[in-house]
Amino acid sequence: MNRITIAISFWLLTFQGYAQLLQHKEPVLNKADTLRGSLTSPMRTCYDIGYYHLDVKLDIAKQAIRGSNLFQFMAVTTFDSLQFDLFKNLQIDSIIYDGSKLTYTRQYNAVFIRFPETIQKGQVDSFLVYYSGRPVVAKRAPWDGGIVYSKDSHGKPWVATACQGLGASAWFPNKDQQADEVDSALISISVPTGLTDVSNGRLRSKTNLKNGYTRFDWFVKNPISSYCISMNVGDYVNFKDTYAGEKGPLDLSFWVLKENLEKAKAYFPANVKSMLKAFEHWFGPYPFYEDSYKLVDAPYLGMEHQSAVTYGNHYGFGYLGGDGSGTGWGMKWDFIIVHESGHEWFGNNITSKDLADMWIHESFTNYSEALYIESYFGKKASQEYIHGNRDGILNDQAIQGPFGVNKEGSGDMYNKGGVLLNMVRTMINNDEKWRDILRGLNKTFYHQTVGYDDVIKYINQQSGMDFSAVFSQYLRYPNIPTLEMRLTAGKFQARWIADVPNFEMPVRIKAGTGPYQVIKPTCKWQSFEIPGATNENLQVDTFNFYIGLLLE
Repeated sequence: MNRITIAISFWLLTFQGYAQLLQHKEPVLNKADTLRGSLTSPMRTCYDIGYYHLDVKLDIAKQAIRGSNLFQFMAVTTFDSLQFDLFKNLQIDSIIYDGSKLTYTRQYNAVFIRFPETIQKGQVDSFLVYYSGRPVVAKRAPWDGGIVYSKDSHGKPWVATACQGLGASAWFPNKDQQADEVDSALISISVPTGLTDVSNGRLRSKTNLKNGYTRFDWFVKNPISSYCISMNVGDYVNFKDTYAGEKGPLDLSFWVLKENLEKAKAYFPANVKSMLKAFEHWFGPYPFYEDSYKLVDAPYLGMEHQSAVTYGNHYGFGYLGGDGSGTGWGMKWDFIIVHESGHEWFGNNITSKDLADMWIHESFTNYSEALYIESYFGKKASQEYIHGNRDGILNDQAIQGPFGVNKEGSGDMYNKGGVLLNMVRTMINNDEKWRDILRGLNKTFYHQTVGYDDVIKYINQQSGMDFSAVFSQYLRYPNIPTLEMRLTAGKFQARWIADVPNFEMPVRIKAGTGPYQVIKPTCKWQSFEIPGATNENLQVDTFNFYIGLLLE
């Protein structure tokens, strides 16, 4: 009997950098990774961070900063020692508690302090860290992290932070752990007079310090991940607009270089409003009305800094003028505005507790691109875009990374994750229910940190279907499942070959030009009625199902 292998084709292309988490090598783990990534260390879990006041002065000429960060926290347990994070190349000048200096020790990028008295469970307290130094300079932001030093076309300084993955502790002391977002923050950035700092939230005040510096005070009212806290410094000007959103008027604020003002006025409002209209429809209200929506010119491609999305896509559609899907649909909208703003829902509103589950951020946001297309060009266009994105899938390693060591998984969390979500939608086969699930995720986990089980359990409950094996196969293993089929004495039989024990997944199949029907194979051979099926006319819906096929 001839054995013909039919495979879904994919090309090993250079994966497009949608954020900066693009390392495909097997991680080399050490103690520093555990100190940063651990979600169980008593000195990290003993306190819940409630408020920061970050107050720093930027010395652009020396590429240095000096300042302080106030930690206000509530004790989750009774303790006398805790850990916060600051990169070892930055100097701690002093740590002040109740008017006195605390002693501390450092190990890698972790700082350990001991209080002179026991902090009681439920107690609200604070300490102040003074620090200085030259933070890591990003070499290729946003794919690596640090501070970006650049100049605009007039030679004026243009500086920005981009530290997802690397960690915010690369430039300021904080509890650098996604599982514990600070509830609110005051961000005070002092910059040379004549320049402007744009950070997260709303601008509270601008103060001339009369020493050649001006301080900008920004207040963030909503919970925010440390890596989303940002500074953007340049010769900025501001213009504003309003979007009539689901929760009422949403303030839109655009901070652009003076040289970009006119083209930004013609470009930004319409594209941002079309994005908001699509995403509020699919995901629910924009999650940070109290902090506004800002779009900020940046000297790098872009980043999902909460309520201060940074933009460097040169005011053009596509992704740096191209379309990774190869379908043409990616050239009909601005990739950075859509993708990075999509993270306001998946990434900033719903945040993964561990970097290992960054697929929650990137898979859903990759899929949000297709939903934007669907909103304006139809579902078929959306599915074509998702299918085209398969060319960027590497299947090199698991999408879910190792836990507790601050490591993400494969960059396939983008394209393969989006393909997976389209498959789940296809299997549910009820677009209104699917939309309710997406909106429900953002409502149920509003301003919360979550893990793999939270998301899968919710989708299972709301869909009335069990997708546990499906998500496990596509997220925890590099391989895609293969549907093995055979026709024996006129009977059609099928089974799955997969890594997940007892794997099962429904799939659509048809004979010739007949209608698709859903079959539910398992890992054991089963017979299915496919009227008129032959080896020549058997068709599986590989347009929507990313699987391998094996026909005996």
